[in-house]
Amino acid sequence: MTDRLLIRGARVLLSGGMLKVADVRVEQGKITQIGSTLSDPEARLIEAEGLVLLPGVIDPQVHFREPGLEHKENLFTASCACVRGGVTSFLEMPNTRPLTITQAALDDKLQRAAQKCLVNYGFFIGATAENLPDLRTAHPTPGIKIFMGSMHGDLLVDQEAVLDRIFYRDLNDPNWENRLIAVHAEDQARIHQRRQQFTGIADPAIHSVIQDNQAALLATQLALKLSKKYYRRLHILHMSTAEEAELLRQDKPIWVTAEVTPQHLLLNTSAYERIGTLAKMNPPLRSPQDQKVLWQALQDGVIDFIATDHAPHTLAEKAQGFVDAEAPGTGPSTAGGATVFLEPANAPSGMPGVETSLPLMLTQAMQGRCTVSQVVHWMSTAVAQGYGIPHKGAIAPGYDADLVLVDLKTYRPVLRAELLTKCGWSPFEGWNLTGWPVYTIVGGQIAFERGKVNPEVRGKALSFENA
Repeated sequence: MTDRLLIRGARVLLSGGMLKVADVRVEQGKITQIGSTLSDPEARLIEAEGLVLLPGVIDPQVHFREPGLEHKENLFTASCACVRGGVTSFLEMPNTRPLTITQAALDDKLQRAAQKCLVNYGFFIGATAENLPDLRTAHPTPGIKIFMGSMHGDLLVDQEAVLDRIFYRDLNDPNWENRLIAVHAEDQARIHQRRQQFTGIADPAIHSVIQDNQAALLATQLALKLSKKYYRRLHILHMSTAEEAELLRQDKPIWVTAEVTPQHLLLNTSAYERIGTLAKMNPPLRSPQDQKVLWQALQDGVIDFIATDHAPHTLAEKAQGFVDAEAPGTGPSTAGGATVFLEPANAPSGMPGVETSLPLMLTQAMQGRCTVSQVVHWMSTAVAQGYGIPHKGAIAPGYDADLVLVDLKTYRPVLRAELLTKCGWSPFEGWNLTGWPVYTIVGGQIAFERGKVNPEVRGKALSFENA
């Protein structure tokens, strides 16, 4: 495998946001030169006329299910899906089995990824009521993940006193770390109360009523309050409501960031009628008005970047239907003295996304809703900046050669038969999209080429300057 590439004649999105026809030379995993009529007789040549060269997508929120839930997805199948979708790096969440709540569990994931992942990787450490020392010392990690709601067992942290201990910083100690905290912001007590209120309703659309906008707003308000109390770096995952966006528009400290998913931008509650429980996710799909406000917040910089929240489940699991009632044994429990409300026994929440996120957003750009440069900023540049990931998110000499060549002239539908995610379905099936990757390059290695995955490519562990 050559360690040199020459990409010739692509329209290159340069770091200033301008598209320019140019050649790009890559050596030993780094971009070394950008210019015209470049030559390198020893390099692998990619003739890219008519294609657009972009920085690879950094997906900052995925659930790849390994270890413990590999019947849904695993690190190899997920990273194959990544390269088909132009995703060259990911940050993965801790709700696997066992949970990623110790250094040993984090090390295990890093070792698995080194053996299996075609793309670059990082793994969050999950917060519990009991693992505060691990949260301060775990390394390397992009940050601490807190499930304030829509979770069960040890990872559910919904008591303010416990949350306060996790957010705490000694502001008089200049050496006290300010490790990023990423929150799934839904108020568990309100969800439980509304689940009881609407019990017995089988319509999947009731999911968006139970886990309503107020549940999201209450949790985001609490996270923001604690972040401001301790000047703690805060990231709000998969923001879904107009109320949260307007809250941040009025009160967003410089150390707070937020993200939105393509699902919350492009799907709304009408999707339940079309695809049933495949539309069920946490936080739930919202109204068209919420979508409108989220889009504006993204355009205005109130929301900083895009993540997929790739959370696959099998079609058989999704076919279990929706019964709005807690199953026996899954109601309130008292683990460690704290009340824990578990999920109802029905179709699980979550949907895949890494394969379609870039084409979905580039299609929006081609339709005039945003620009290609904005898509790259939201899906790569701003993510690298927000998490302090060095040498990624731009096409410039010295940057890592994590790149994707896309075709913005051809439209193709999302087809179930072509998907590489192990779960084998997409909520966007049938959507006609442009911007599909033709080549995906990870660290200077061609991981995806004209419909074929190179299973020999391996990514690397990401580093985080802010962690």
